[in-house]
Amino acid sequence: MVKKNLSRSVVMMAALATAAGVALGPAQASAYAPPLSGARISVHFDPAQGRTPENIALAPGGDAYVTFAAGRQVAKVTPGGSTQVLATLPAPADGGVHTPVLGFALTTGIVRAPDATLYFLYATGTPDLTGLWRLRPGGRPQRIAALPADGLPNGLALDARTRTLYVTDSVRGTIWRVPTRGGTPVAWSTAPELAPAGFLGANGLKFRNGELWATNLDKGTVLRIPVQRDGRAGRVRTEATGLPGIDDFAFTGRGEQLLAALNRSSQVALVQPDGSHSIVLSGADGLQNPTSIALSGTRVYVMSAAYLTAKDPNMLLARMTK
Repeated sequence: MVKKNLSRSVVMMAALATAAGVALGPAQASAYAPPLSGARISVHFDPAQGRTPENIALAPGGDAYVTFAAGRQVAKVTPGGSTQVLATLPAPADGGVHTPVLGFALTTGIVRAPDATLYFLYATGTPDLTGLWRLRPGGRPQRIAALPADGLPNGLALDARTRTLYVTDSVRGTIWRVPTRGGTPVAWSTAPELAPAGFLGANGLKFRNGELWATNLDKGTVLRIPVQRDGRAGRVRTEATGLPGIDDFAFTGRGEQLLAALNRSSQVALVQPDGSHSIVLSGADGLQNPTSIALSGTRVYVMSAAYLTAKDPNMLLARMTK
């Protein structure tokens, strides 16, 4: 059943992306470029088991916590490459066919709190399951906040100081705010820069130095929104453009420089603080529609879900020169 649903979802995503005017041709042939080096595929995942990695959160010891979108799962991937499924979320009664835009139920954004609690998102198109979920060490998954069934919760960021979680909704063009204890979500920002333009809008999300940074997949932009002293959203600033199909991203540790996953073209871009960018990884390195990026020191993790290529979802590792 998982394989059948995954095949249907891949076909649907490809059709929707084509309808939105996105080219799905092969990525450029160049291999990794400075400041990245030593790119290699660390783990290959089985798409027949729904193991399409959507998002990643790192633990201090090197473990990677991953959401497998089509499998409706949260898993731990060790530095040695072994995979342990920690939770499989209940399937919606309708099989997920009413999940907005995509037509299949999927686990999406994930973050790890300092106490090792995992928070993650689940989109099903049904009011009983769509929302923000929590998994404490050794515990069972629990939904702590319901999100609109007609939306698509996607990116997730944590402000550990205020114990606040932020969620991008790629269909409704909204960033939601939810306390880590759970409760009723508040629409924190509905700025027009977050809205989709034919497919999916606000996507990746990171909290950094009192500001939220988000991407818009359709518009190919990186956005910055200050969190004001009263907690409300400040004015949206567009920090980078010309990044079609941008999904999630990660800061490199060099100020506001970041690495961005370009899902549709199977590339990773290095985006400079002035908004300029260059391609540093491509399909030649093994990328298959990359969805998310994380850094630990000089090590770079890139997750590829293979939504459109329909082959070899994987985790790629590379080194970044500091």
